[in-house]
Amino acid sequence: MTIELDKIDKHILSLMQQNARISNLELADQVGLSATPCSRRVKRLEESGLIKKHVTILNAEALGLNLTAIIGIAMDRHTPDRFELFEEAIQAMPEVLECSIVTGQTADFLLKVVVRDMRHYEEFLLGKLTKLKGVSGVHSSFVLRQVVNTTELPLS
Repeated sequence: MTIELDKIDKHILSLMQQNARISNLELADQVGLSATPCSRRVKRLEESGLIKKHVTILNAEALGLNLTAIIGIAMDRHTPDRFELFEEAIQAMPEVLECSIVTGQTADFLLKVVVRDMRHYEEFLLGKLTKLKGVSGVHSSFVLRQVVNTTELPLS
């Protein structure tokens, strides 16, 4: 479902992407509305599904999660049941931040995984990932430095 967004809706969304804890009064002031119409717009954006949820983004390094891996997973068979089993299992692994089915590579899935260090990565890889039924190949790359790290979607 798509909804029509005007300039004010886009401004609201932009501000909320930068700070989900912004108060309705501050939001209203910054977009040039009074509090009630601003609140109604936010509620409409939430009810439409455009705003999925409000989250707090944590500092991984401050939590001791210093290693990010991008992992390509090749599956032995391309069947719906094999993919479903893998997807269910991977969703239960807290180290996995993202999991996507991809094309154009030797991998069927790409994972973004965060762990403490290389020892933790080895435990994750050998103790969890390669034990999943259907996994026939794993290719890991490690993030040296993040150049862009944002959750903000372009609204133009």
